[in-house]
Amino acid sequence: MNDPVRAWHRLAGGSVLLDGFHALKHALRFGAEVPVAVTADRHAALALADELAPDVRDALDALLSEVPRQTYASLVPRPHPTAVAALAVRPSREANLRRLAHAPRSAPVVVLDQPRNLGNAGAVIRLAAGFGATGVVTTGTLDPWHPTVVRGGAGLHFATAVERLDVGELPRGPLFALDPEGEDIRGVKLPDDAVLAFGSERSGLSAGLRSRTDHLLALPMRPQVSSYNLATSVAMTLYHWSATGGAPAS
Repeated sequence: MNDPVRAWHRLAGGSVLLDGFHALKHALRFGAEVPVAVTADRHAALALADELAPDVRDALDALLSEVPRQTYASLVPRPHPTAVAALAVRPSREANLRRLAHAPRSAPVVVLDQPRNLGNAGAVIRLAAGFGATGVVTTGTLDPWHPTVVRGGAGLHFATAVERLDVGELPRGPLFALDPEGEDIRGVKLPDDAVLAFGSERSGLSAGLRSRTDHLLALPMRPQVSSYNLATSVAMTLYHWSATGGAPAS
C-alpha cells in the first residue's frame, strides 16, 4: 500500500479498529477483511508473529506498513504496547442475523441485557468465541462494536456473531436467564439451542427480558457474597453447558 496513513483516514469512520497485535491476529484467523494495518516496529511485530501466530505470519507480512511512532500514536485513541493497529470491515448485520437465526443451532447464544461496562462486554465476547458460542447479543444502548469492546474482546468479534437487538428480536430457542432466585444451574442440562441471558452489572434482568424467560437459573454462590462479575457468570454458565454435553468448536 503506497500511503497507509491516507488510507487509514479515508476508512477510519466506517471501520472496526483492531487495537494491538492480538486483535489483528484473531481477526485474520477468523476471516476478517483488513484493508490497512500499521505498526511502529515492523520487525518486532513479525517477530511476535513468528513466536505466537505463525499461521498468519505471511498475511501480516503482506499487510503491515511501518510508520513513525508518532504517526502510529496519532491514529489510535490509546497506543497499544505492541504498537500495531489495523482497520477491518465490520460483518454485515444481515450476515450476523442469519447466523443467529440459523436452525438447528449447535451452540448457545449469549445475551447481555442492557450491559453498561464496555470492558465486561469485550471479555464476554472473548469467552463466547472460546467456547464456540453462536453469538453474543446485547440489548440497550451499549454498542457491542465500540472500540473499547473490540479491544477487550481481542479481535474475537470476528469469531462469533455480535449484534445489538431489542428483546423482542432475540433469536429463537429456550431462554435461560441467570438470576439469584432461579434453580441451581448444576441440576439443569443446557440445550445447544439455548439462549443464555445475563442482566446488567447494576440492576440485573430488565422487566422485558424477565417476562420472556422460560427458565431462571442461579449460579452456586456462598451466602453473603452479593454477585459475580458479568464475565465470570458467563464463563461459569458456558462451562456448565460444555461440561454437560456441549463442546467448544474444533
